[in-house]
Amino acid sequence: MIRLSTKTVFEQGVFNLQRSQAEVFRTQDQISTGRRVRTPSDDPVTAARSLEVEQSRGVSKQYQRNNDSAQAALWASENAISSAVALLQDVRTVAVNAGNGALSSNELKSLASELRGRYQELLGIANSTDGNGLYLFSGYQGTTRPFAETTAGSVAYAGDQGSRLIRISASREIPSSDPGSDIFQRIKNGNGTFVTEVDEDNTGSGVIGPGTVTSPSAWADDANPRDFSVRFHVDSTATPPVTTYDIVDNVSGDSLLTGTAAAASGPYLRTYTEDGTISLRRQVPPDTNATDFDYGAEFTIKGSPATDDVFTIQASRNEDVFTTLYNLIQTLETASSGAAANARLANGLNTALSNFDRDIDNLLRVQAGIGVRLRETDDAYASQEDLVGQYDDTLSDLRDLDYAKALSDLARQTLTYEAAQKTFAQVQTLSLFQYI
Repeated sequence: MIRLSTKTVFEQGVFNLQRSQAEVFRTQDQISTGRRVRTPSDDPVTAARSLEVEQSRGVSKQYQRNNDSAQAALWASENAISSAVALLQDVRTVAVNAGNGALSSNELKSLASELRGRYQELLGIANSTDGNGLYLFSGYQGTTRPFAETTAGSVAYAGDQGSRLIRISASREIPSSDPGSDIFQRIKNGNGTFVTEVDEDNTGSGVIGPGTVTSPSAWADDANPRDFSVRFHVDSTATPPVTTYDIVDNVSGDSLLTGTAAAASGPYLRTYTEDGTISLRRQVPPDTNATDFDYGAEFTIKGSPATDDVFTIQASRNEDVFTTLYNLIQTLETASSGAAANARLANGLNTALSNFDRDIDNLLRVQAGIGVRLRETDDAYASQEDLVGQYDDTLSDLRDLDYAKALSDLARQTLTYEAAQKTFAQVQTLSLFQYI
């Protein structure tokens, strides 16, 4: 027979009461919070798993915040590029209007004054910042002002060639900025392959067009010097006067038409016809060059070139948009009257229009790239949103309370607690002192 002391009976009864009371209170706490697992001691395995899921959910939420930052910067860049495109389209319209022969030199100067304001506006756009005060187009150097005018019409770039990267998922970092040199400076002039230009000493009324590439492979061939000049001669003794021209390889100094050293003066082999095509390929007759050649380019010249007038054809080179706009301003400000002056104005306008087309195309290319990245951030955000939803469901499965079960448990635990109270009350009377 086991003998139990009164003290042991009382201590066991109190322990059972406290345990039942604790179970009731814990279940009440679960019902009030809706959580089954409140502390690791409630379910160590579930608590550990919940911590892992919460950490993964936190990473996804951080990616979403990163995505928001990337989108804000990209939208700011997209708006700046859109403003630059609209500005250059307006400037292009001004250049077209300046070609109206009825405008006086004073009216052209007024247009130039308007363009000076647009020049400063464009410089401001190139120095745009995002919502955090970082420059959009300075590469990695977000706190460095990217563009500054060093001399009239000359703008220097102080940024670098990098792009600030923002991680929007475990496997993707997206550029949130673009180097301004690629947007506003590294733009091929002319038609993008070659540029036609006019000698400033020309006295005739010849106006050269931008030209076209007839064979990209021929133009890109290593044997192509990509540096030519067209020289004119006018035989005024003929009736009507006859204009002829030569095409000179400026690298070797040889005439393409004869294959020998270029003559210092004409007449030349080819006869000029206004609006006729001038091709950088052999034409027999009249060319006497025994070596066949084709450099893959052609162009037209309008008007009446004078003797010794020279036009050049060279490989396109980088020309920033500020230089193009400034050159247009100078062309309008220095315009005067006369056939040669009108030709200089027309050639200047043609050059500007051709370069602005390239500038706008480049801006639209950059804008399209920003659009692709914005779509990618949208997709990445939606993907992270789905993951966050999945993590929320998992956490709910792990920690949320089954109310039906909890209420049933509470009823059972309450009944047990009440029974323990009544039992303890009866046990309290089981003492020998009650009978003495």
